[in-house]
Amino acid sequence: MKITDVKTTVIRCPDAFIFQDSTIFAPTPGAKGSNGLFIHIETDEGVTGFAPGGMGSSIYPIGAVIEKELKEALLGQDPFNIEQLWNKMFWLVRSYGRKGVAFCAISAIDIALWDLKAKRDGLPLSKLYGGTRKEVSSGVSVGIQDTIPQLLDRIDSFLKEGYRRIKVKIKPGWDIKACREIRKKHADLILQADANAAYKIDDIELLKKLDEFDLLMLEQPFSGDDLWDHSRLQKEIKTPICLDESAVSAAKVRKAYEMQSCRIINIKVGRVGGIIEARKIHDFCQAKGMPVWCGGMLETGIGRAHNIHLASLPNFKLSNDISASKRYFTQDLIEPAVELTERGTITVPTGPGIGVFPVEERIKRATLKKETFP
Repeated sequence: MKITDVKTTVIRCPDAFIFQDSTIFAPTPGAKGSNGLFIHIETDEGVTGFAPGGMGSSIYPIGAVIEKELKEALLGQDPFNIEQLWNKMFWLVRSYGRKGVAFCAISAIDIALWDLKAKRDGLPLSKLYGGTRKEVSSGVSVGIQDTIPQLLDRIDSFLKEGYRRIKVKIKPGWDIKACREIRKKHADLILQADANAAYKIDDIELLKKLDEFDLLMLEQPFSGDDLWDHSRLQKEIKTPICLDESAVSAAKVRKAYEMQSCRIINIKVGRVGGIIEARKIHDFCQAKGMPVWCGGMLETGIGRAHNIHLASLPNFKLSNDISASKRYFTQDLIEPAVELTERGTITVPTGPGIGVFPVEERIKRATLKKETFP
């Protein structure tokens, strides 16, 4: 089997609502949907591998990396030499450094290749990865709201849907009071806070106050490069720190572990450059007794399905940011829809590859551009 084409398509999906965190200062007025990148790798035997390429403004540089740096080198190659192709792609984008759009571009190609391999073998991706779970625990992230009552109403709506763990976005000025009001109303809720690197070490006394809310974790309070200050903070608070933006490679995670910068790792496949590196991080953390969980991003059901299979690995012990299809968009691109069980879990698909099917008509309606990157 040989790769005959690598297609990149820009799509726009109608939003179910506008999501805001500490890195977004205001929603885009009048936005009609979120732009995303859809990747599919075609072969001479008619088997196609699907992958997301991200959402938002980053899709254009990611698409450009795929089109200009990676596509030509992949054509005619055996798609099942995944590790060899993975190393080749890293060599081709070495000038970008081990971060950012290059990682996301490699990840998109990588997981599409894994989808191809699983389809050829007639296996769900979870089996190919070594997954052991039939269901994965599902949590949901609640963005920054205009008011505390709106925040509480949003949380209530997700609890009614069956979600068992709530993650709230925080930033300076939207932190202590928000957590306190949540705890007043929901004393036993599994609650975690995500700062998206919004704080500095000078805020350590403020962050220590979060201990009173019995949080499952505090996610990424400082910048991604700042392992030392995370280590200082972790020694001062009882709440476990989780690294997200810092967890870009197995080597970086090893350093964080040795520096005692955190007690939990959030694995995002796009950030680390694909499944090979994600599994290295998983295996290292499992050996050290440090739990991991799968972080989601604004993504369609194609990306969500890939995350479900990854989260079936045994050390994904905490609730993942993997939610139902209706979470972000009024109509997702896949069938069957991803749905929450009455146990607050997501069932791992059992069909070959990602186990769900992109609906061609929906993709056509959502398509804005094909292979038009500068």
